[in-house]
Amino acid sequence: MSPPVAPPGWSRWLVPPAALSVHLSIGQAYAWSVFKPSLESALDLNGTQSALPFQLAIVMLGLSAAFGGTLVERNGPRWAMTVALICFSSGFLIAALGAQTEQYWLIVLGYGFVGGIGLGIGYISPVSTLIKWFPDRPGMATGIAIMGFGGGALIASPWSAQMLESFGSDHSGIALAFLVHGLSYAVFMALGVLLVRVPRTEKPVEDGPSAFEGVQVSAASAVRTPQFWCLWIVLCMNVTAGIGILEKAAPMITDFFADTSTPVSVSAAAGFVALLSAANMAGRIGWSSTSDLIGRKNIYRVYLGVGAVMYLLIASFGDSSKPLFILCALVILSFYGGGFATIPAYLKDLFGTYQVGAIHGRLLTAWSTAGVLGPLIVNWIADHQKEAGKHGSALYGLSFMIMIGLLVIGFVANEFVRPVHPRHHIPAPQEVADGRREQPA
Repeated sequence: MSPPVAPPGWSRWLVPPAALSVHLSIGQAYAWSVFKPSLESALDLNGTQSALPFQLAIVMLGLSAAFGGTLVERNGPRWAMTVALICFSSGFLIAALGAQTEQYWLIVLGYGFVGGIGLGIGYISPVSTLIKWFPDRPGMATGIAIMGFGGGALIASPWSAQMLESFGSDHSGIALAFLVHGLSYAVFMALGVLLVRVPRTEKPVEDGPSAFEGVQVSAASAVRTPQFWCLWIVLCMNVTAGIGILEKAAPMITDFFADTSTPVSVSAAAGFVALLSAANMAGRIGWSSTSDLIGRKNIYRVYLGVGAVMYLLIASFGDSSKPLFILCALVILSFYGGGFATIPAYLKDLFGTYQVGAIHGRLLTAWSTAGVLGPLIVNWIADHQKEAGKHGSALYGLSFMIMIGLLVIGFVANEFVRPVHPRHHIPAPQEVADGRREQPA
């Protein structure tokens, strides 16, 4: 499938809605915690087990983005969005079959493995195209699209909670909710497939960097630079800290205030998940647009440094004040979303636009790692603390201290980011013709 080229007069502002239709759909992943209590009750699972589909989905997101990044660059955004639609929707259908037959491994296979591939390909499908449409404001452009991934749960969280209430929270009700999700998202993602276009001025990938200006680095060279691995650590630490709260958001706020005079109801916990999604979404457009003004390194100093302070406040005083707990969690999730939306622009600044989609895909393996680390740290510690007889906020204190340490590591890694050494640059065509510089091996 060749990339669809924009006709004369095509507005570049039609591309962000195409990206949003995909990202709002796959952003449902952030509402997984709404299903956790029902799954644990219906299928007799613990918190660590019920997190497995989500964890595997995030692992597959990173792996499919890494291995599929080059294919996305070669085949274009429409091909990528089509693959994402098929995998993400069919993942829900397989999970529905697993819930109906009470075969949990099918839920893990469908939502986690198959659906996770759809997440990865869908996530990177519009990024490179948006950067090429908006070279003047890359942070804002990627923020608009990736905002949708953060905002997907704003729709999916109350929607899923309402379906479980209407259909029932037993295995049949969960199956029907999964089925409705799969069919609905297939229709919505199809809008993006039909609408997306690439710029007319863009030359085929095989023409190489002649289509672009400034520093250009290939994906193969980028992964051999220290800058790439510093950003890998930065992204991994930031994501681990945010996803630890996000994956367990609904039961976490319930646990924190279970022993108080104002416990949190199930519907209120679902509302908290929706609030986190709103912060996640707002951070993606707000903080990434801010990075166009103050620079990528400075904005990551905010994400990582202030994020550590927010975790410290929750760990120290969170169970004594609902407003403080909610405010700190919202700030952390805004930084979490902002980190995702800013990273493509950071990559563009360092490596150019030549193969930024493929480089971005490889970097998302950091997300795969974080998708395992964050939920594993929070769920494993909470499960063991519960077995030891602890309850309430005591289930999470150690987890939050670990998150603070990880954010400090990310802060230090960000300080080591420097411009890429010229030996990794791909020479401009005229320079090659003149024999002034040879392309590095």
